[in-house]
Amino acid sequence: MHLSFVPPRRVKIGDAAAFAGTTPRAIRHYHAIGLLPEPERGGDGRRRYGHQDMIRLLWIRRMAGAGIALDDIRDALTADTGTAGDDRGDGDSGGGDVDGVDVDGGDGIALTLERLENSLAAQEAVLRRQRTAVQRMRAEGSRMGLLSDVVTDRFKSLPEGALRQGELDTLLVTERIFGPLGAAVQATRFIALATRPALREESDRVDAAEEALDDSVAVDDPRVARVAAERHAFEGALDAFIEESGLAGDDDALFEAWDARDSATAGQEEDQEEEEDDDGSGDRGSGGRRARTMSAFEAVGRMPYDFSPARLRCMELAEQLAAQDAPTA
Repeated sequence: MHLSFVPPRRVKIGDAAAFAGTTPRAIRHYHAIGLLPEPERGGDGRRRYGHQDMIRLLWIRRMAGAGIALDDIRDALTADTGTAGDDRGDGDSGGGDVDGVDVDGGDGIALTLERLENSLAAQEAVLRRQRTAVQRMRAEGSRMGLLSDVVTDRFKSLPEGALRQGELDTLLVTERIFGPLGAAVQATRFIALATRPALREESDRVDAAEEALDDSVAVDDPRVARVAAERHAFEGALDAFIEESGLAGDDDALFEAWDARDSATAGQEEDQEEEEDDDGSGDRGSGGRRARTMSAFEAVGRMPYDFSPARLRCMELAEQLAAQDAPTA
């Protein structure tokens, strides 16, 4: 009985790519890295792919689709080759042996799959954290959801929109440098400003006065010392309100809760750090228990601030005034 269609014994690279669901460029790359042996070439000098070439190519594509790196696929397919030769017969093959390579077993593929499973587990943990961050952003309705939960929890009692974007920016920088606890403590300041309109108004006035100390103002200009005194007076009033309102007590409770939390999760943190160092996900996003912190000295050299010499001098004078008021031991 005659077949109405006789399949080709060998095909060109375009047909091979179309059948395998890839591109000629990808197949050439497989050849270049030694993943797919070079096939025979026809009289026109072009590659011709036989049945076993296509079987290997299909396995490569299936393994790559499972997330196995090409280098690992190559190592797995070349492991346990024994003494088998490079048989490129045109007939069908009844087993899982491709070019003398057992694709169904062997230490090479077993180790590769073990590494892949571990990598996928680490990626799954990262995806869970990312999903939590997205959920928190939706719940918060703003970028505040990207800050750690210990920070955002401080603002639960505030009405929506009570915080300004600039304050969220400041918290973001603080958390990056000093970690979630540092930002959670700084949140006390913004809670006070949000709940005391008079303090907010005075804060805006002093901020504007400091911003006016641009590069056109000399460091010995009388305005520098005057604004420094205004900043010092404002910070004193803010501290007094924080103490009177009970917010300072909230800070004490925060430290106690953080110490308890830190003790309970110390072992988990060490395990997580090892996982993140392995999979490169150590720089954690929102909601993470740990952010890679840096010293204040490093932060000064890496986080730019466009402060004029006059403004820096104003900050220095304000710090000196605060030091003079500090109680002596």
